[in-house]
Amino acid sequence: MPSKPNFFIEPLDKKHNRAAFSCEHERLVRYIQQQASQEIKKRVAAVFVLTPDGKTIAGFYTLSQYAVDAGELPEALKKDLGLPKYPQVPATLLGRLARSLEFKGQGIGELLLMAALKQALGLSKTVASAAVVTDAKDEPAKQFYKRYGFVELPDPVNRMFLPMSTIDQLFKV
Repeated sequence: MPSKPNFFIEPLDKKHNRAAFSCEHERLVRYIQQQASQEIKKRVAAVFVLTPDGKTIAGFYTLSQYAVDAGELPEALKKDLGLPKYPQVPATLLGRLARSLEFKGQGIGELLLMAALKQALGLSKTVASAAVVTDAKDEPAKQFYKRYGFVELPDPVNRMFLPMSTIDQLFKV
């Protein structure tokens, strides 16, 4: 019986085999194969890969600075979080998250999400961020994020929000 590989997260680099990456969403495949390097160079997204060997991409995610229009947040959520009455709330954007078809059914999505959330939490201590925000690609993605505490915002459609305080509690031992 083969042993399960030990995965690790690292920034996307030329050594990673982007051409071999495939997932259920063609836009995410095109992104990692054609667009990710440009976004890294332009500093509009930081791209991280989950790899078992330093070359194979089992999955990836992107993080960027973001600001949520305070008007997008339900009043009850703003009150629960004790947010100041600013026009915008600083956040971290989990822009993309994808798992390779080759690794389907191995819990890679959860590994990627937990790595992204832990990284966002750590960064929020240096550059303020009140939450992680993402836009679910489809209904299964929306249900995936809800399992980890993300809440839907009323507008835009499929926008999801996870307070940094919730993430902090998630990683407290």
